[in-house]
Amino acid sequence: MKRLIRYLKEYRKECIIGPAFKLLEAIFELSIPIVMMNILRRVNEYATWDSSTLTEAQKAVTKAPSSPTMYIIGMGFVLLLLGAIGLACALTAQFFAAKAATGMATSLRRDMFQQINYLSYNELDKIGTSTLISRMINDVNQVQTALNLTLRLVLRSPFVVFGAMIMAFTIQGDMGVIFILVIAVLSVIVFGIMLKTLPIMKSTQKQFDKVLLSTRENLAGVRVVRAFNREEDEKNSYYAESNRLMGFQRATAKWTALMNPLTYAVVNLGILVILAWGQNKVSAMTATIDAASLIALVQYMSMILAELVKLANLIITLTRSVACGQRIVEVLELTSSIKDDNTYPASPAANAPKIEFRDVSMKYVDAEEDALSKISFKIQKGEMVGIIGGTGSGKSTLVNMIPRFYDASEGIILIDGRDIGGYPLKQLRNKVGIVPQQPTLFKGTIRDNILWGSPGATDREINEALKTAQALNIVEEKQEKLDFMVEQGGRNLSGGQRQRLTIARALVRRPEILIMDDSASALDFLTESNLRKAIREERKNMTMLIVTQRVASIMDADRIIVMDDGAVIGMGTHGELLESCEAYREICASQLTVEEV
Repeated sequence: MKRLIRYLKEYRKECIIGPAFKLLEAIFELSIPIVMMNILRRVNEYATWDSSTLTEAQKAVTKAPSSPTMYIIGMGFVLLLLGAIGLACALTAQFFAAKAATGMATSLRRDMFQQINYLSYNELDKIGTSTLISRMINDVNQVQTALNLTLRLVLRSPFVVFGAMIMAFTIQGDMGVIFILVIAVLSVIVFGIMLKTLPIMKSTQKQFDKVLLSTRENLAGVRVVRAFNREEDEKNSYYAESNRLMGFQRATAKWTALMNPLTYAVVNLGILVILAWGQNKVSAMTATIDAASLIALVQYMSMILAELVKLANLIITLTRSVACGQRIVEVLELTSSIKDDNTYPASPAANAPKIEFRDVSMKYVDAEEDALSKISFKIQKGEMVGIIGGTGSGKSTLVNMIPRFYDASEGIILIDGRDIGGYPLKQLRNKVGIVPQQPTLFKGTIRDNILWGSPGATDREINEALKTAQALNIVEEKQEKLDFMVEQGGRNLSGGQRQRLTIARALVRRPEILIMDDSASALDFLTESNLRKAIREERKNMTMLIVTQRVASIMDADRIIVMDDGAVIGMGTHGELLESCEAYREICASQLTVEEV
């Protein structure tokens, strides 16, 4: 939690002013019972004045009390003034507390978002998207609420509680003992419930992540769910996760629900003791307390009740926020496995291959076996290399290591003869254009989406990239042209259109290396053939890696790498592999006729 407290440094002023004004409000509030006590005493003196009990000599020297009307009016204005000043203090405190809380929450979300973008795929895969969303939204909101309440009540409530106790001692010393006992019992209740609910609240937040994951998966895969008639199964699965969350929340509620009744019971019991004890003192022959003082004591006990209820709610909120804060800190303190050393080489090594793998192995986090093992090959500048293999053979993992989405656990990868670990990530990734398996588009115009590849690209350069990607007709068919609005995820475009636009996005940056990770699966063979031909003709110096499961997509490649179970089992041209690689022959036989082979 110390990590989160640092975020308050830029709000030191607000963190001082907010509680200070709440303290002033409390001082004025504690003055009200004293003013009321003096008014009641003045009224009582006037009402109980009886001159018939005085001797003539006493009447001569004793002045009858004047009517308390003016005094009551004057004290009424004092009470109004105290209320007005208290209200002004409360509003001022609320303003500064809200400013600090919202400012801290904004900074937290900003840093968490920055941290998430800094993390490698390993950490993102391990934590999970739904958990990160939950922590950025729900957990930060809980911390924001807790800070707001803390700044308003952390000084005010204890000050009122102990201030009321001290005022009770000044009014009647032995009555103050009752206040001490009440406060002690309430402290045991409040902190006992807090210690009991803290671990339950941690489990609640974890279960909330699971419910969010279930919701997110169902919304993202709604078409698949309906296509396989799995609505009922998914409903039951969601209900099960939701019921577990409800179980944790009920367990928390059972304990926190005890807070207010127990608090009210203890304080009201204290009020009954004050009234019973005070009644005896007022009615005794040697009265040591008057009715006005007794009423003031009851008011102070009521103040303690109100403040302890607030304090109890604050502690419940704080308990929940501590669990949320720990989850936030876990994200902020994650260290990316990808290190950015910023040692960019001045120039590429002479006559070096464009890409080289030297005995590269790679293992995912918490995996038992290597995803890739002892991979070695060289790719020259301007070559088009196809990578083929069965599902799970490691094709995508291999190409994702080139821009350092994952780091090798053994061996080294070189670009232009330099270890990619020596390139700053920004410089390295500027060399690479990636077209991922899932064609992701963002809400905005076609122009906005293409400019992701090169923010400074002109419309002419965008159209050239669209033409090469066989996507220019997509734009020309739209009335708005490049200003056509793409919906979230590209829902208003077909799968093939989305793929061609993502290819254009990669091409517009004119990368030295283009990686197409099974990114033409939605294209017909003619369009795909024209796409490869256009890229080779117009980007002759660009090195191209095509990951695919379709032999027809890479038959004309300069070289083909065949993978199986994380290892390279064949490398060469189409003709060479037909002679030397049994696995490649089987793939060809399953997809092509003898004449096509």
